Amino acid sequence: MTTPIRLRAEDEDDLKIVSACLQDAIVPIGEMCFLPEDRRFVLVVNRFKWETVGADHAARPGPTADDDHLFPFERTHCGVRFENVTAVRTRGLDIKDRARILELLTLEAAGDGVELHFAGGACIRVEGAGWRCMVEDLGEPWPTACRPCHPLEGEEQSGA
Repeated sequence: MTTPIRLRAEDEDDLKIVSACLQDAIVPIGEMCFLPEDRRFVLVVNRFKWETVGADHAARPGPTADDDHLFPFERTHCGVRFENVTAVRTRGLDIKDRARILELLTLEAAGDGVELHFAGGACIRVEGAGWRCMVEDLGEPWPTACRPCHPLEGEEQSGA
């Protein structure tokens, strides 16, 4: 069992670490909210715990039905909070579609803000000079048999 993460990012270098921890998080649109009076954007994600993937099977795409008990991947709920936010803009998604599930690919600093990039080209831009991002695991992790995988450059992802 690993210690729950608790991170703060205040610049581009910090954000790279947060981005690595949140890569492949599942994000329901219904679990995100901009609170303009508080200058805060918050979301709760279903984070894949990359830090618990052992080196002996890190390169494998995931367990088979025969060996899933040998590869205990984990997910956990994780709270993400951006402070000093003056605006939130979206591209490629309808924020009113509260049932839609997004897959977070990366976070990157962009001028006076942060862009959250999702699979399929969707993007949320959180704007605000002096932004700060806080990330904290919530509750206990749970096992999953599936590990996210990405095609190598030039490969196509299978439909399975």
